[in-house]
Amino acid sequence: MPEIANPGAPRVIMAFDFGTRRIGVACGDTVSRTARAIATLPSTGGAQAWPAIASLMRDWQPAAAIVGLPYNADDTEGPLARAARGFAAGLAERFRIPVALVDERYSSLEAEASLKYARETGLRRRRVAKGDVDAAAARVILERWFETSRETQCSHN
Repeated sequence: MPEIANPGAPRVIMAFDFGTRRIGVACGDTVSRTARAIATLPSTGGAQAWPAIASLMRDWQPAAAIVGLPYNADDTEGPLARAARGFAAGLAERFRIPVALVDERYSSLEAEASLKYARETGLRRRRVAKGDVDAAAARVILERWFETSRETQCSHN
């Protein structure tokens, strides 16, 4: 697994909320330690949207990737955990960047609540779609990584 070069330098980190229908994507940087939702990609029939992901990778040039790992409330891995691990391995292999797995438990609920609040308060005009929630969930996952991890601890599990 490639190491993060020059760990003290500012860098972009990309996060993914993997699903069998959609993949939410967010980006953030290690300077501001903030994240923003950037895309929702179709993942029809469990097949990843590799060409679209490759385009985002070229555009954003992330130093590392974070993938949400689904857990149940009882701390056991959820039914999509194996597929999420496979997706993370695919990212690491295809793009030669470090990939970390982050507990994504309740990230979609948190994302949906924040989007609905933004709509209720007038910060958001259009209705909240499922794709919006997926991208916002990726943002939540990346923010969790920023809160709990040091950037140099990023490695594929």
